Amino acid sequence: MVVRMRHTRAHTANRRSHHALENPTLVTCECGASRLKHRACPSCGRYRGRVIVDVAAKAAAKAARRASRSQEGEGAKEAAH
Repeated sequence: MVVRMRHTRAHTANRRSHHALENPTLVTCECGASRLKHRACPSCGRYRGRVIVDVAAKAAAKAARRASRSQEGEGAKEAAH
């Protein structure tokens, strides 16, 4: 199949006029950090005055996972030698 009609520059530009990137809209959280609108704050976990995400518990769980993974990795290294 061949292209039968050429798209003029004007038509191509009109189509691409909606392809521009926009800067994300940032707002200031109660804790002072900037966050995206209509999203929970990544630093404190609050949204509309309520705590939605327990950031401290998430950080503790992540640290525990890292510690267990590093211990597993050390055990595998010792068994290989």
